[in-house]
Amino acid sequence: MFGIGRRKKSEPDGAPYTGPIVEARSINKSYRTEEVVVHALRDVSLTVERGEIVAIMGPSGCGKTTLLNVLSGLDSIDSGEILIAGEPLHKMGDGRRTEYRAKSMGFIFQSFNLMPVLSSVENVELPLLVSGVPVDRARKMALATLDQVGLAHRANHRPNQLSGGQQQRVAIARALVNSPAIVWADEPTGNLDSDTSREVLDLLLGLNRENGQTFVIVTHDPGVGSLANRIVNMKDGRIVAYSEEPQREAAVGA
Repeated sequence: MFGIGRRKKSEPDGAPYTGPIVEARSINKSYRTEEVVVHALRDVSLTVERGEIVAIMGPSGCGKTTLLNVLSGLDSIDSGEILIAGEPLHKMGDGRRTEYRAKSMGFIFQSFNLMPVLSSVENVELPLLVSGVPVDRARKMALATLDQVGLAHRANHRPNQLSGGQQQRVAIARALVNSPAIVWADEPTGNLDSDTSREVLDLLLGLNRENGQTFVIVTHDPGVGSLANRIVNMKDGRIVAYSEEPQREAAVGA
């Protein structure tokens, strides 16, 4: 299994955490109905280092999205431990987890999940406003992040005025606007054609190199997997294989 790093005893209290950004230890998750119990995750353990792009792959129904959801705190676990940058996510209450996600994580989804009545800049600034960032500062940060993904000229356009690739760029800007340490992506190229998918992937790779942000990506696309530092393969709720060596050089400065 992946090695699990811990804070060194010699580190003084309050020192910056330098261990892995994601640590999952023997996590289990089941869904129960009146007639059946579905074991979505079975004794899953893994570690993600800072600055990595990790692709989680496997057949439909193998537990990929469930793993992403529990690692990010969108869903709870039955047993095990999940630490994000040393913080025990599994011990947090719902309110604390929500606050932690808003301040420390970004999310990119296959369906973009943009608010149709809002402009690009309004969609991007929304998580900042929810987190209590003042309106003027949130607008400046949103515009700067749209510029980073090459869409400053579309700031006032609504989603129905944008192409699929442009909508995903807005979604990426929204995920990055609060400078999260980690970004979770669920099939981020699933609704895009091959050329647009490549543009989006090139953007993610560039952001990884420039900002050192960690990306954990659920995907069916071998092309996405080939660009990751690591591939985690799942089957029937378990990790069945993973790459021992990074496929790319991890970003520096995370």
